[in-house]
Amino acid sequence: MSEQQRHIAHFDLDSFFVSVEVLKNPSLQGKPVIVGGSAERGVVSTCSYEARQFGVKSAMPMKTALQRCPQAIVLQGSYADYADYSERVTQIIATKAPLFEKASIDEFYIDLTGMDVFDDPFAWTIRLREEIIQTTGLPISFGLASNKMVAKIATDLAKPNGYIRVPPGKEKEFLAPLPVGRIAGVGDHTLQLLASMGIHTIRELSEASPVLLAHRLGKAGQALYEKSQGIHHGIVQPFHASKSVSAENTFEENITDPETLYSELVRLTEKVAYALRKDARYAGCIAIKVRYPDFETRSRQMTIQPSCHDDEFISAARQLLSSLYVPGTPVRLLGVRLSDFSQPVVQTSLFTDTSRKTQLYQAIDDVKNKYGRSALHKARSLPKKK
Repeated sequence: MSEQQRHIAHFDLDSFFVSVEVLKNPSLQGKPVIVGGSAERGVVSTCSYEARQFGVKSAMPMKTALQRCPQAIVLQGSYADYADYSERVTQIIATKAPLFEKASIDEFYIDLTGMDVFDDPFAWTIRLREEIIQTTGLPISFGLASNKMVAKIATDLAKPNGYIRVPPGKEKEFLAPLPVGRIAGVGDHTLQLLASMGIHTIRELSEASPVLLAHRLGKAGQALYEKSQGIHHGIVQPFHASKSVSAENTFEENITDPETLYSELVRLTEKVAYALRKDARYAGCIAIKVRYPDFETRSRQMTIQPSCHDDEFISAARQLLSSLYVPGTPVRLLGVRLSDFSQPVVQTSLFTDTSRKTQLYQAIDDVKNKYGRSALHKARSLPKKK
């Protein structure tokens, strides 16, 4: 029996934050608009296509962006509005799609495999896009292909506010003329290395020796060779909006030392904050739970400024534990829970001057992703040596 033909759609809301701002204030239509932080230390979250014509890009320092486009209209942004519009789009997709993944606040994958028995996947995807536009007023682009990688690249090429279908069997042909930088994960270092090998386009990459690529790039070389052939095995992860993320520890022996409890509190808080960032969200509520030897359990929670940063959660958690715990009382279990999720964490630094902090946590998470969650800990989370 032949393998079932896959149909994967990738949707991306165009210049999402700017599009929301234009809906709120139509006079911004057609003007160079930048959403981001302050001119001194902020970064560009997103910008209108009019601003991009001057070389403004996402993640660019705001100071550089304004040097390139001094006439730009700069907005600090309203994450509550963006989260609201994102949820509207999510609900439309959730009521229509058989299986979808919310990759970020403005990006979705939909698995339409098997739909061709009942409907044309391309026509169905066009109708869904039209419904999103008519219902929300937001421009949105999509790519439809046999896998997630090709669908996403097609979406990027379809922008602004368009769509592209890559027919099955045409993936390699579609990718061939594109620069290798179109493949996700190909950064500056890899681009330089490939250029030194005379590889600039995906066609040149597809014609290179896979043995040579593996020798020069290791496992990444083999993966890049497969991608250059239009092959990608990533699956659409079903979207489930979890309400909270938590971690707790039942001690082998009851703990009475306050410093040991605070160290464990820091460790647990680090753990849930890392999970939160991996899930691309931030939380506006933190709670702790304490269970005593007689199994009496007490908990207390606090509403906080939405965040994804360990230090901010730890400060709140320490306050909660101080208000809840009587020093010297034996503790059997300690737990931390984050809830009240909203806007993806990837955007949190873009409305405040916290980009350096976010970069620090990204570096920490990169180490944990590579070497394991236990690779890095705050010193406060380590038990004191006796």
